[in-house]
Amino acid sequence: MDDSPLQVLTRPTAPYPDQRPGTSGLRKKVSVFQSKKDYLQNFVQSIYSSIDLLDRQGSTMVVGGDGRYFNQTAIEVIVQMAAANGVGRLVIGHHGIMSTPAVSCVIRKYKAIGGIVLTASHNPGGREGDFGIKFNTANGGPAQDAVTNRIFQISRTIEEYAICPELRVDLATLSKQTFDLENKFKPFTVEIVDSVESYANMLRNIFDFAALKELLSGENHIKIQLDAMHGVMGPYVKRILCEELGSPANSAINCVPLQDFGGQHPDPNLTYAADLVETMRGGQYDFGAAFDGDGDRNMILGKHGFFVNPSDSVAVIAANVFTIPYFQHTGVRGYARSMPTSAALDNVARATKIELYETPTGWKFFGNLMDAGKLSLCGEESFGTGADHIREKDGLWAVLAWLSILATREQSVEDIIKDHWQTFGRNFFTKYDYEEVDLDAAIQMMEDLELMILEKAFMGQRFAVGEKLYQVEKADNFEYTDPVDGHICRNQGLRIIFTDGSRIIYRLSGTGSMGATVRVYIDSYEKDPDKIFRDPQVMLAPLVTIALKVSQLHERTGRSGPSVIT
Repeated sequence: MDDSPLQVLTRPTAPYPDQRPGTSGLRKKVSVFQSKKDYLQNFVQSIYSSIDLLDRQGSTMVVGGDGRYFNQTAIEVIVQMAAANGVGRLVIGHHGIMSTPAVSCVIRKYKAIGGIVLTASHNPGGREGDFGIKFNTANGGPAQDAVTNRIFQISRTIEEYAICPELRVDLATLSKQTFDLENKFKPFTVEIVDSVESYANMLRNIFDFAALKELLSGENHIKIQLDAMHGVMGPYVKRILCEELGSPANSAINCVPLQDFGGQHPDPNLTYAADLVETMRGGQYDFGAAFDGDGDRNMILGKHGFFVNPSDSVAVIAANVFTIPYFQHTGVRGYARSMPTSAALDNVARATKIELYETPTGWKFFGNLMDAGKLSLCGEESFGTGADHIREKDGLWAVLAWLSILATREQSVEDIIKDHWQTFGRNFFTKYDYEEVDLDAAIQMMEDLELMILEKAFMGQRFAVGEKLYQVEKADNFEYTDPVDGHICRNQGLRIIFTDGSRIIYRLSGTGSMGATVRVYIDSYEKDPDKIFRDPQVMLAPLVTIALKVSQLHERTGRSGPSVIT
């Protein structure tokens, strides 16, 4: 066996113009990473080069992914390049798998300088699917704009990358592996860790596991159904909910992580988690939940398939926040939601006199507020909920938060939601997603729409649909000034706000790998007790009609309807 130090090489390369990270890192089709020479290496080198050399030398970084196709191939390259770029230690999830919330947890636990998350979240996997790389910084959260901009600038001018091509790491064995490299005084270390245990230990310090165990396996236990959608969450759900909290093994389904997520779309909503919805409608289970590919998103269902809108979910958790021991100890510093999310959380914040922040879409904005001690609980309409225990949204945390509420209140999901509406009023909310729309057509539509709504004549304009009359009070392109560092984020979504508080919002999303996704959000508040239990699609139909008429969305995109409605 050759025990000589491993060789570190510098290889020439040429830049690619399309490696700008979006709100969730760099996402492309798998074929792009496979077919374009050094495409992966270029971006990984750009990440390492964005870290100051003194900070990088001998440092600890975390690596993990959602198990999708190309995950292990990418990890091998990331390890080889980490060694060559002076990183001292990598902490990697067993088999290269680690949920996005667990990556954030492990970064913070090991005081790492950052981590690389390999995921395209809720996007399809497999050979024909998507792959993504995201850089999280030392706080455990997604990199801020200044960092991602630096990574992008480096990627545009890159001429070479450093790699240790003969380095091979064993991802299948929980172990500490060391490698001697030429011209390096200290060996390079790779630790393969059980990320489920680190994450579970964190949750034990947040929730009352004894109360949850009684709820799930005691004399009067409830029946639950959790769908991991063949994503990363399977091992976490099995270990924590089934083995530790006592829920029967058959209460967790699709728990084997698969490279193609079983050929399904690992997106926890009514469209892609339809099997779970159908199962819940049967009335056999009291509580249901689904998770996305990398475990940061969640969908909550009650008995008979009662759907909890994500905007309502975070509001209900806020209204019952002290059922969670963690908040009994820390108190509540503030609430936050992304701008497109319904204003349901605002109603709770107002009633409890707690500060509410409205941010652009992207968890990094919440992270900044958390680091400054201004924020405790937050959520996004896109099935993301979380708190300041880590710096990512956290699907399993949200499920345990809901189970804590059920354990304390001894009510059904539906009754808890309906009580909430009667107390705070209801925000009727829906989102229309138009996926893989022609990019140029989508951009042109948004530009024309912005010009129109910003004209003086648009202010005060009235729209009549049936018996409903809406008058425009305000229209803008949302702009956010970070209260922590004063950073200004412009062009975050077009808003039409009516005199009754109803809102229509249009956004182009940056989380897909093909074309554009146009998202239309409708939010309307109702406090009349006779109306709060009505069908949301019926209640919102007039505003949907206005949204499509004003934007001419179907005509401009060639679509007859949305890909997904939530």
